[in-house]
Amino acid sequence: MELYKEKRSIHQWAEEDRPREKLMLHGRRTLSDVELIAILIGSGSAEESAVSLSRRILSENDNNLNNLASKSVEELCEYKGIGEAKAIAIVAALELGRRRQETPAPKKQKIQFSADVYRCLRSVYADLDHEEFWILLLNQANMVMTKKLISRGGRAGTVVDAKIVFEAALRHKASGIVLSHNHPSGNLAPSPQDRDLTKALVKAGKLLNIRVVDHLIFGHDTYYSFCDEGLI
Repeated sequence: MELYKEKRSIHQWAEEDRPREKLMLHGRRTLSDVELIAILIGSGSAEESAVSLSRRILSENDNNLNNLASKSVEELCEYKGIGEAKAIAIVAALELGRRRQETPAPKKQKIQFSADVYRCLRSVYADLDHEEFWILLLNQANMVMTKKLISRGGRAGTVVDAKIVFEAALRHKASGIVLSHNHPSGNLAPSPQDRDLTKALVKAGKLLNIRVVDHLIFGHDTYYSFCDEGLI
């Protein structure tokens, strides 16, 4: 039965057994080295599937990715079913993996005060002549996971959809968020709409167990913090 499956095209396999679908359904860490290589080469030949071809290549390199990484494009092309494009894809992927090992992990910034938010987002708002709304996504320890642009508007304002804000937070499994937008005029006073939006997002965050830590309004080289003013 296993031999029969090896001879069939990957497209004839059950969806959960296909490498690409398996990655989408269960995550990249569930795939074997063979399956990851099969995704890189994309397709096999009339005689064997991409998975079977990948298994053969890896087996002939002692099932060791370091051995495979030492192969040149020309050497990989010696395997039946591997052309130049597939060989280049394998070489490029393994080289990226090597470079990743040499790249230090970026230091995550911790948000403790409004000034930390200002330093983190100051360059985002520099010299803008229109309004934008950005959020910081935080983990449980208030470390910045990433920042996201939620909306872009004109000089008078920008529309913010709460669903988009919390969709981003849920997708990244954030424990907290920091709201921010700019006033191109330089006037830092929050508008009634700013206050209403902040209240609505704080309330929605409580329902989802996602803390709204602060809301900053950026002006000309300065800012207004809802948290500092006791409004959050």
